[in-house]
Amino acid sequence: MISEPKTSKKLFFLMGMPRSGNTLFASLINQNPELVVTANSITLEILKDLYLLKETDVFQNFPDHKSLNNIIDVIYDIYYKDWPQRIIIDRGPVLASGNPGNFELMKIHYKRPFKCIVLLRDLMDVLASYMKWYTENPDAFPNRFNCKNDEEKLSMIMNKDGAVAKDLNAIQNAFKHPDICHFVKFDDLMTNPTEELQKIYKFLDEPYFNHRFIDLDQIKINGLSYNDNVVGKNMHTVKKEKIEKIYNPYIEKIPQRIKDKYEHIRF
Repeated sequence: MISEPKTSKKLFFLMGMPRSGNTLFASLINQNPELVVTANSITLEILKDLYLLKETDVFQNFPDHKSLNNIIDVIYDIYYKDWPQRIIIDRGPVLASGNPGNFELMKIHYKRPFKCIVLLRDLMDVLASYMKWYTENPDAFPNRFNCKNDEEKLSMIMNKDGAVAKDLNAIQNAFKHPDICHFVKFDDLMTNPTEELQKIYKFLDEPYFNHRFIDLDQIKINGLSYNDNVVGKNMHTVKKEKIEKIYNPYIEKIPQRIKDKYEHIRF
């Protein structure tokens, strides 16, 4: 008989728009062998896809909720069963709303308390980072869709079904749940990394690990690295030398219509 997986692992979530320091944060935290920040995670999609089976004709013809729920309830235990780290920080928009909403599904099926680390960066800085990246890397995905100019590329990046919109939705919902969320501003992480990581360890209820902030590692988790051929070169490349806040001149090149639409989104 197959028994239900049992785990002593602690699960947290990381939420933040792309270009908000997710990869840098993972590079830092993953220095601690007890902790791991995942790459972009598919676990919420697994959860949602299995739940949506309940809307299919086959399921509704024989609606065995208990048996399907048995699978959905242990997705995280099964997915991370072989990971050696004791604490998993899963990168996914767990507080995003929708039909069904990620948070609602987690409350139904995860059945344990969980907390979220939320990375905050002003949207104009996020878009300026995108501009710098796709300008310097011709194979970047925004250059693959016959967009004529920066306004079209940034509008595509901001489409309602894209990663930025989904993560932004999750961040906005996070402010409604301050009891389970810890907020980290990108600028604060860049200028005071020790102080910010100490706050994070307190939030995780874990002893502080002596991290280094120079000679940083690229992301490699359990022997796997990002394959950025999919999205474009250097999408997830960490600046190795040291952590420092650097002015990005592309902030001045953002088209005015994009600014008019999104400049108010600040954290």
